[in-house]
Amino acid sequence: MQFRSRIVGIGSYLPRKRLHNNDLQEMVDTSDEWIIERTGIRERRIAGEREAASDLGYKASKRAIKDAGIRPEQIDTIIVATMSGDMPMPSTATLIQGRLGARNASAFDINAACSGFIFGLGVADSFIRSGMSRRLLLVGVEVNSRFIDWQDRTSCVLFGDGAGAVVMEATRSKAGIISTHLHSDGRHWNLIYVPGGGSRHPASEATVRDRMHFIKMRGNETFKLAVRTLEELAVKTLKANRIKASELSLLIPHQANLRIIKAIAKRLDLPMDKVIINLDKYGNTSSASIPIALDEAVRNGRIRKGDYILLMAFGSGLTWASALIRW
Repeated sequence: MQFRSRIVGIGSYLPRKRLHNNDLQEMVDTSDEWIIERTGIRERRIAGEREAASDLGYKASKRAIKDAGIRPEQIDTIIVATMSGDMPMPSTATLIQGRLGARNASAFDINAACSGFIFGLGVADSFIRSGMSRRLLLVGVEVNSRFIDWQDRTSCVLFGDGAGAVVMEATRSKAGIISTHLHSDGRHWNLIYVPGGGSRHPASEATVRDRMHFIKMRGNETFKLAVRTLEELAVKTLKANRIKASELSLLIPHQANLRIIKAIAKRLDLPMDKVIINLDKYGNTSSASIPIALDEAVRNGRIRKGDYILLMAFGSGLTWASALIRW
């Protein structure tokens, strides 16, 4: 039987600071009721002044490595999914590698925005199936608060900070990553983006003045595309694996908007008690949202051996992705 990849350790980290909707009422023209009705979010975590992506990712990684019962030097690959890394270079993955003491690991970042963790899962699974890697650390981490325009009431209510990590190993068992499905459509890049700070608009007085270093998004258009695209992706993923929606034990969607999540569950005819939701506590943590939710589901005993789990995400790029796992 061919090798496949399996998650053998998991961990997450959330900053201590909580920013409640009532706090945002004092900052912009919004209300707790409006935010809950439109998004389902009640509060989010915000990284401390001295906390960067590598700090959050390191703490989540330590917990995942401990959960796996291994030593850092036993890891041969580290992949970090992030769009809010410490700096343009070096990669956040190498910073985490250095702090962990994972001296035998190659390390690199990927950026697929909110779909980043599942894109990373697809890359990690391919590495392990091909024999390029035998034991791998995959991290999803974001410090979105550094890129939020706190004067923009449509976007500042959405995002939070956090990190999640998994250790993956090669296995010949039936458990593990069954399939991943990765998609992109660059025609819609300008629905969610940060225009300043790159090679097209490098940092300058003008980019700072024009608030170009913050997240820009066209919410209504993004919402409509997300619902339609994720519904189609869910059906495609299940059909490709000859799995019925009723056979799923859990759906773990990207935690962006409660209305999107409910629409997908309805399309699959899944009861909401089979859907993991924690965006009310953490908001949209982008590439960190799925590993955080997965970690909580494991810790709370909601996942058992043999369960079928469907992961789904949609993000800037545009990107969208899914993964079917047998635990």
